[in-house]
Amino acid sequence: MKIVAVCGMGIGTSVLLKMNAEKALRSLGVDDADVEAADIGTARGAARTADVVLTSDELAPEIGDVPATVIVIDNFTSVAEITEKLTPHVG
Repeated sequence: MKIVAVCGMGIGTSVLLKMNAEKALRSLGVDDADVEAADIGTARGAARTADVVLTSDELAPEIGDVPATVIVIDNFTSVAEITEKLTPHVG
């Protein structure tokens, strides 16, 4: 499973989201996922081969039409929210 964590610049917030997504995946027992942090420009390409894109409500429309499931995360620091929103998509 490939997951892309997206923020505007791809160097701060997306890295935080990536780390918390990895924690969420571990709590769900998923250990074969590849989570990468990306800026919005890179994410448009990376999302074409990803299963899931995690991003903010503000950036979600900018991802464009991709086959990946785009999940809006309201609080990038909340492992509980990320776990809840990822749960239907892992397995």
